[in-house]
Amino acid sequence: MSSAQAGLVQSGWHAGYVVSLFAAGLAADRFGARRTFLVMSFAGAVASLAFAAFADGARSALILYALAGMLSGGSYTPVLAIISQRYPPATRGRAMGWYLAAGSLGYAIGLGLSGSVVAWGGWRMSLYVAASGAVGGALYGVWLMRGVRDEPHLAQPAAPVVQRMREVLANRPAMKVIWAYTFHSWELLGVWAWMPAFLAFAAARGAGLDPKAVGLGAFLAGLTHLTSVAGSLMGGALSDARGRTAVMIVMASGSLACGFVFGWLVSAPLWVLVAVAMLYNLTGIGDSSVYSTALTELVPARILGSAYAIRSVMGFGAGIVSPWAFGFVVDAARSAALSENAVWGLAWGVLALVALPGPLVALSLRRMPEAAAMAEGKR
Repeated sequence: MSSAQAGLVQSGWHAGYVVSLFAAGLAADRFGARRTFLVMSFAGAVASLAFAAFADGARSALILYALAGMLSGGSYTPVLAIISQRYPPATRGRAMGWYLAAGSLGYAIGLGLSGSVVAWGGWRMSLYVAASGAVGGALYGVWLMRGVRDEPHLAQPAAPVVQRMREVLANRPAMKVIWAYTFHSWELLGVWAWMPAFLAFAAARGAGLDPKAVGLGAFLAGLTHLTSVAGSLMGGALSDARGRTAVMIVMASGSLACGFVFGWLVSAPLWVLVAVAMLYNLTGIGDSSVYSTALTELVPARILGSAYAIRSVMGFGAGIVSPWAFGFVVDAARSAALSENAVWGLAWGVLALVALPGPLVALSLRRMPEAAAMAEGKR
């Protein structure tokens, strides 16, 4: 596959995930977060296994990976709704941070294991190893949800979908959170899509992307992604202590700084790239849980799923485009015979450039009087 085709496969997953998150948010408002989580977790696990079993080229990979994404959203937004019910504002950011940290840990383990397997078992075996995590998560979810009750608002008939959507769209502070999350998602999802390939290219040092280099790139990406665990925990805890928008601004600014320099370092020693990638992952995800937490404090519980649905369409909609845009820049820069430093520098720079408005939107939210509802007045 070309770089653009590889990016398109990743974008296909994000496209399916947008549909999944939108449906999961609406279903959580209508049927309950617990039920939505359980049903979609099992469907997503089956789709992940199908991708591992039947993908054999760019077209089939795109179709099957998009299907897997289309069934995976039930393990995200419904769980955020469950957390918001069970934790008060004083500790909610920390709880959201722990949940996203668990997701980062799973991503790191998946990359590390599959990257190690691909060198001796082949790429299909590595995909089976990755899919096994989704199966295990679905089974564990059944045991975990035994003591979780449905939300109180389900006792009343749900408002029509259009009415719920309009109420969210009319909520100015909530929409600022959603817009800031959109710019954040453009950058973060592009980083996650291309970090393994970038580190594999850097590790190969011009010798070609053989299975050993690919495996090393995936392993290093998984290693650097472990800092995302710390980033989620730190960001959630700091947002409880210092305020939601403060963490949004600081973390987003840090990840933007990494994005503008990262690609230009492709020829630097590998330990330098790994160090910068660790900082990039830490700051890139450090504010993810904060956007989720802020929405729980700015919209009523009865339409929280709808707010998450809109946020998911906008945020992951940006994530559909960013991996493809990155790959497009790589192909275009190579066609123009630019140096590899320029190729990767421009590609990573595109992610950072489009994400620039994010901290500015968070700053404008901080100045709104409604922001006092967040983090018990800490904004």
